Amino acid sequence: MQEQQTQRHLIVVEKSSDWKPEFPDYPVVTAREYLSNPDYGRRGITVLNLCRNFGYLTTGYYCSLLAEARRHRMVPSVRTLSDLTRKSIYSLDAEDLDDRVQKALKGEHATKFEIVLYFGRQEDPRLTEISRQIFDSFPCPILRVEFRREGRWSLNRVRPGNVAQLKGEQRVAFIQALEAYLSKPWRTRKSRGSSRYDLAILFNADDPLPPSDRKALKNFERVGKTMGFDIDIIGPKDYARVAEYDGLFIRDTTRINHYTYRFARKAEAEGMAVIDDPVSIMRCTNKVYLAELLRSNKIPHPRTLILQEGQLDSAEKELGYPIVLKIPDGSFSRGVFKAANRTELDEIAAQLFKESDLILAQEYLYTDYDWRIGVLNKQPLYACQYFMSKNHWQIVDHKTGGGFAQGRYRTLPVNDVPKEVVQTALKAANLFGDGLYGVDVKQNQSGVFVIEVNDNPNLEAGVEDAWLKDDLYRAILAEFARRIDAKRGG
Repeated sequence: MQEQQTQRHLIVVEKSSDWKPEFPDYPVVTAREYLSNPDYGRRGITVLNLCRNFGYLTTGYYCSLLAEARRHRMVPSVRTLSDLTRKSIYSLDAEDLDDRVQKALKGEHATKFEIVLYFGRQEDPRLTEISRQIFDSFPCPILRVEFRREGRWSLNRVRPGNVAQLKGEQRVAFIQALEAYLSKPWRTRKSRGSSRYDLAILFNADDPLPPSDRKALKNFERVGKTMGFDIDIIGPKDYARVAEYDGLFIRDTTRINHYTYRFARKAEAEGMAVIDDPVSIMRCTNKVYLAELLRSNKIPHPRTLILQEGQLDSAEKELGYPIVLKIPDGSFSRGVFKAANRTELDEIAAQLFKESDLILAQEYLYTDYDWRIGVLNKQPLYACQYFMSKNHWQIVDHKTGGGFAQGRYRTLPVNDVPKEVVQTALKAANLFGDGLYGVDVKQNQSGVFVIEVNDNPNLEAGVEDAWLKDDLYRAILAEFARRIDAKRGG
């Protein structure tokens, strides 16, 4: 068994003396040897990077960086190393750990609690699930994890450990975890029946405004069967299942500080086809980034100012009233407000600055409807007109108490849309990547203006598919098939 495993794995250490005599007999090379010889290992092997230091531009960092170029599965990857340097991402990737941590560490009187993980394993049974989830978020052979209590327990720090510093029982625990890790396949795929592709669709049944309704999801499943897809609908609690599939399609409202971004990052790290990809989520969900990108690329858009506190006078002077105010990461008309005078401007801005250090002020362009051009892999896919809600200035009218009302819609062939609208939408979407985007465009006597580029556009039965019917679902699934085939071929 070990002989078979050694053909699939390679271990990199800083110095040959770091791999102790009692450690298992796996192929081990020094970092210097690995960096200087591009022919170490075939494509697809798993390389465990056990260097002493993973700081930026260190030997350990370069080993992980070159592994990606050589198509090796490196643990830890460059992305993991980058994430471990950003404390802000701990809450992002471990957001659902909070309740588990409180329960596990209940009764601990200290204000600091530390554990060491060896491939996600440690001895305290209270922390088994927590440890596994931390390792899933930050795959690294040895992790030193610190929890702190300031009223409530929280994940305070995660940093790589050093194999050269392991002593006695630590070495025993490391060896056991290493053997267990290497005895498992890199990824446990769900058993494939007659299907050619396994696709997971992430959907939150509790979301009041999901990008796709249940009927649309059923349409994906039905059409997918005719194209060789086995499609599973998964939810926010199915993070551990992501690696079972060939692709991930996110049909959930995406945000950065949210499990949807975590799912996307996991899928991308596993080498899966994923829409929305993490970069698209990061770019599209932040309106400050959008405003700067449109401005620097001369894409027509409403006059927009990026404001810090104390800059309301300039917004009033340059934009006039009414002024539209936005928080950077709102969606589905959330976090978007209209100020008709200085009193409203001051009140709204004061509330928004409590959520973000930067907000956007934008000139108000009224139209009866917004164009939505769906773009897939840099090509127009569908076109809709979304009309404003009755007696309201937005498409979605969010009511006090959580309810909402939506305006009517009209779907039509892309060829029937004014060419300038389609071309402008394409120019904007193509700045973000080659994923699936919904570009909102206003058109009036002065021209066309890009309002938003959405990374998870609506795909609802009877709305966006009203013209294309099953061809809408077929086009998206065909793109997934193309991407999966390309990854398999690679």
